[in-house]
Amino acid sequence: MDISFLGHSCFRLRGKDVTLITDPYQFALGRPPLRLQAEIVTISHDHPGHNNAAVVSGNPKVIQGPGEYEIRSVLITGVATFHDGVSGRERGRNTIYVIQMEDVRLCHLGDLGHVLNAEQIDEIGSVDVLFVPARGAVLDMSRASEVISQIEPSIIVPMHFQAADEEGLASIEKFCHEMGLRQIVPQPKLAVTKTSIPQETQVIVMDVRQ
Repeated sequence: MDISFLGHSCFRLRGKDVTLITDPYQFALGRPPLRLQAEIVTISHDHPGHNNAAVVSGNPKVIQGPGEYEIRSVLITGVATFHDGVSGRERGRNTIYVIQMEDVRLCHLGDLGHVLNAEQIDEIGSVDVLFVPARGAVLDMSRASEVISQIEPSIIVPMHFQAADEEGLASIEKFCHEMGLRQIVPQPKLAVTKTSIPQETQVIVMDVRQ
C-alpha cells in the first residue's frame, strides 16, 4: 500500500482496492482545505482538527469509536483511550485504531494523552507501522517514547506537527533526535508491504502532500 501524509493527523492509506483516510481536519495551520475520496474514514475524537468526514467523497464508511470492524477486507480495531492523562476529565476520549490492510498492521494513536495499560497493549497487538503524535502538546516526549516502547513497532511515523512553523519544526527535530534519527529527510510517500517491513525499527518523517 501507499501512505501519504496530508497534514496534522491525517493520512491516506491507499491499497489495491480500497482507500482509507485517518482524522480528516476542518483546519490545519498553513494547509489548504482537504478534498479527498475514500471508502473508509476513521475519526479518533470529535474535534475540528480530526473529525471532518464531510470532506471525504465517495460515500465512505465512517468509523468513530471503539469496536471491531471489517470493511472491504480491511480489519479495524478501535481501542478506547483518553485525550489526556486524567481519564478524559480535561479533554475527553480518544480512539486508537489498529488497521490491518493487505497483511500490514498499522496503528494510528490519534490524540492519545497517556501511556497504555496492559489491556490496551493487548488489544493493539503487533504493529508494523505506528503513527504517533510528535508535537508534545498531546503526548510529551517522555510518554511518547514509553508508548513506542510498549507497542514496539517496526516503522515509526511522526504526526501532529507542522514543519512550516518554527515551533513545529523544533518539535519534529526534538522527536527525531530522541528517536536516534540524526538526519531528517522527509519522504513524499511511503510504500509498505509485509515483505518490506524492516528488521530494525525505523523513523520515517513524511512530507505533507495532498
